[in-house]
Amino acid sequence: MSDWVLHVDMDQFIAAVEVLRRPELAGLPVIVGGRGDPTERAVVSTASYEAREFGIGSGMPLKIAARKAPDDAVFLPVDHEAYESASTEVMSTLRELPGVVLEVIGWDECFLGVTTDDPERVATIAQTAVLESTGLHCSVGIGDNKVRAKIATEFGKPRGMFRLTADNWFEVMGDKPTRDLWGVGPKVQKRLAAHGIMTVRELADSDQDQLVTEFGPRMGVWYRDLGSGLGPSVVDDTPWVARSHSRETTFQHNLTTTAEVQTALTELAGQAFDDCAAEARPVVRVHLKVRYAPFETKTFGRKLPQPTAERAEVVAAALALGATLDHDREVRLLGVRAEMAMPEGGDAADRTPVRGRI
Repeated sequence: MSDWVLHVDMDQFIAAVEVLRRPELAGLPVIVGGRGDPTERAVVSTASYEAREFGIGSGMPLKIAARKAPDDAVFLPVDHEAYESASTEVMSTLRELPGVVLEVIGWDECFLGVTTDDPERVATIAQTAVLESTGLHCSVGIGDNKVRAKIATEFGKPRGMFRLTADNWFEVMGDKPTRDLWGVGPKVQKRLAAHGIMTVRELADSDQDQLVTEFGPRMGVWYRDLGSGLGPSVVDDTPWVARSHSRETTFQHNLTTTAEVQTALTELAGQAFDDCAAEARPVVRVHLKVRYAPFETKTFGRKLPQPTAERAEVVAAALALGATLDHDREVRLLGVRAEMAMPEGGDAADRTPVRGRI
C-alpha cells in the first residue's frame, strides 16, 4: 500500500455542462464566453473539443473565435450559477468516495489523496461515480505528488487516466519544452530560454543560483525542482483561504478620456472592496490591470501604507495607480484586485506557488 495523489479534471467542463442540458448540441463546436454574442468584446471561457479542432481556445477574443469557427458553431453566454451547481455536485460525489481526502483547486478540478496498491482502480471508481452522479466525464492523473499528478492528467485526456511518477518522469517529460510544465507560461518560458533552458531535462540540470537570481528565492527553487517533477505530496482538505478579490470589465467601446477611466476604476475598486469587506478582512495591497487597444496588457500594484477597512482608501489607491496610465492610449479593459490580510492562523496547508500557495 502506497500513498498516491490523483488529479481529477473535468473534461471541457463548461461546454460539457451546456451540452448536458442541451443534448442537441452534442458533436457541435460549442463556444462559451461573455454574453454569447461573438460581435461583442469578450473572451472564450471554454470551447468544446469540436471547436478546439479549429484552433479555438480559452482566453481567445470571441471575435477571433467567430472568424475561426465553422458555420455550425454555437456561441453561448456564460452561466456561472449552472457551473457552480455542477461543480458542487462533482466535488460532493468525490468527497463521498471511501478512503480519499479531497482538495479542491478549481471548480472543475481537485486532488484526491489515497493510500492503495491500485491507484488506477481508484481512478476508475472516481470516473464512474462522477459520470453516474452528474452525467459528466473526467480525466485522472495519477502521481506520487501533486505536480506529477497534475501534469499526468493531460496525457489522459479525454476520459482516460495516466500515471506519472519519479520512475518515468524523464522518459515522459525530459524532452518536452518547459512550457509543458504546470505553472510555466509563455513569459517564464521565454525567461528560461534566455538562460539556454529549453527542455524539462535542461531545467532539472540547471544552476539553481542562476534561477534564484532570475526569479527570486521561492520561485527560483520551485522552477528548478519543477524540472524534476518535485512538489508537495500531501493532499489537504483545509479550505482554500482567498488572498484577494478582483473585478474587471472589457468595455464594448474603448475608454478615451481620463474621466472615463476614473469612473470605471472607482466602480471596480468599490466592488472589489465590497467583496473583501464581506469577509471582514482589511485590504493591504491594490493591483491594477489595464489592456490598451488593440491588445497590450499590463499589471502593477501598490502596497497600502497600512491595512485598511475603508472603501475610500482602496478606491483612492486604484485611482492613484490609474493616474500612472498612458493617457494617450485607448483602454479596452480595466481590472482592480484588492489583496487582503490573512486571517488569524493563516493558511497552514502545504500549497503550491502555482496558485500563490506554498
